[in-house]
Amino acid sequence: MSNQAPFFHDVAEGPSGARALWATPSDGARVRVGFWPAPRAAKGTVFLLPGRSEYLEKYGRTAAELAERGYAMVSIDWRGQGLASRALPDPMTGHIGDFAEYQRDIEAMIDLAQAQSMPEPWHMLAHSMGGGIGLRTLMGAHPFKAAAFSAPMWGILMAAWLRPIAMALTTAARWFSFEDRYIPGTKARTYVLEQGFAGNTLTTDASMWDYMHRQAEAHPEMTLGGPSLGWLKAALAECHDLSLLPSPDLPVIAALGSAEKIVHLGPVHARMAAWPKGKLTLYQGAEHEVLMERPATRLRFLDEATALFGAA
Repeated sequence: MSNQAPFFHDVAEGPSGARALWATPSDGARVRVGFWPAPRAAKGTVFLLPGRSEYLEKYGRTAAELAERGYAMVSIDWRGQGLASRALPDPMTGHIGDFAEYQRDIEAMIDLAQAQSMPEPWHMLAHSMGGGIGLRTLMGAHPFKAAAFSAPMWGILMAAWLRPIAMALTTAARWFSFEDRYIPGTKARTYVLEQGFAGNTLTTDASMWDYMHRQAEAHPEMTLGGPSLGWLKAALAECHDLSLLPSPDLPVIAALGSAEKIVHLGPVHARMAAWPKGKLTLYQGAEHEVLMERPATRLRFLDEATALFGAA
C-alpha cells in the first residue's frame, strides 16, 4: 500500500520536487513527513521541527532558502495538527496527553528519512514547540551534527501569579476528565484567521502574514485552534523536566526576537548562557516567528544556521 500523502504545492511556494509521505509512529498514530530536495549536490539535510499548530506547507519558503544554500529539508506534521491524525472529536483542539508522544513522531520521521536516503550530514532547525521536542531528542541518541533554535519553547510565558492557577486547573482537568477543553481565552478558529495583522504576536512582516493567511484560507483542514488543558499540563511538565537536565554536547545557536510574547525568555537565556557550544542572538524588533519575519531578520538567521551546519 502506498504511503504517499497530499502536499499542497499551490500554497507552499517551495522548491520543485517537494513531496509528502505518511509515517506511522510506534503507537499507531499517523504523521505526515515532507521532503524537499536540494537543487544541486546537497551539503546535507535540515530537519525542520515546526511549532504548535503548524504544517509542512508553512515552511515552503524556508525550504527554498535552504535549497539556495545547498541543503535538502525534511519536516513533519506532528500528531494533532496539519494533516496528521487528531486525537479528539473536535479536530481543532490542540491536544496531547504526554510530550513523549512527540518523540515517537520524530523517531518515525528519522526512520523514514533514512529509508529515503536523505543526504548527510543531518542538522536540526527547530521552532517554538519544535524546540522543546528537539531539545529532548538531542538529550538522547540522535543523528544530528548541529542545531539551530528559533524561539524555543523551553518555558511558556505567563504571569508568575498565573502559574499555580494553571497547574491547579490542568491537574483538576485530568482528575475530572475535562482535559480536552480549550484553555480559557482560546477557541476553535486558527489564530491567523481570527487575528488581523495589526497587533499580531507572530511577525512584523505583512507579506509573510499574508502568506500564512492565504494558506489557512485555502486549506483550513490543516489549521488548528487553541491548545487543550491537557496539552498545557503536558507542556508545563516537559518544560520543567527539561530545565533540570544538562545541555547536550552539540554546537547550537538560538534566536529570539526582542518583541517575543509567546515563549518564556528566562529559560532560553539561562540555558544558552550555560551551553558550552551555544550562542544566543537577539533580533531587534522581531516577534515570535523569526523564520516568518522581515527579510533581513529571517535571512540573517538562516545564514547563521547554515554557517553553523557547514562548520559542524
